[in-house]
Amino acid sequence: MSYKMGVVGHKESVIAFKLVGFDVVYAETKVEARKAIDEMAQKNYGVIYVSDTLLLEMPEVVSHYESKVKPALISIPTHLGSNGYGKGKIKEYVEKAVGQDIL
Repeated sequence: MSYKMGVVGHKESVIAFKLVGFDVVYAETKVEARKAIDEMAQKNYGVIYVSDTLLLEMPEVVSHYESKVKPALISIPTHLGSNGYGKGKIKEYVEKAVGQDIL
C-alpha cells in the first residue's frame, strides 16, 4: 500500500513543495494547521511535513500523532529559518530510544 505525502505551513515556507508533487495546504494559524493535519490523516497520508512554528504551538497534536503509526509529523523550518524545534524532537526521540542523551 502506498501512502501520500503532504505539507502544511505558511505559504512562503511550503510553496516550493508543490513543485516536487507534494500535496500542500497553506496554514497561518494552529487552528488551520490542525484541521489540515486531521484531514490528511483521514485520507491515508503517511508523512506530513509541518512548519516548525506551527508544531511548536500544537503540542497536543504532536503527542496525539506520536502515538499512532501514521501519519508521521515531520518538522520543517519556515522561510525565516529554524527555531530548533525539529532538532529538539530528534534529540528527545534518540534519548527515548537509547536511554540517554548521546547528541
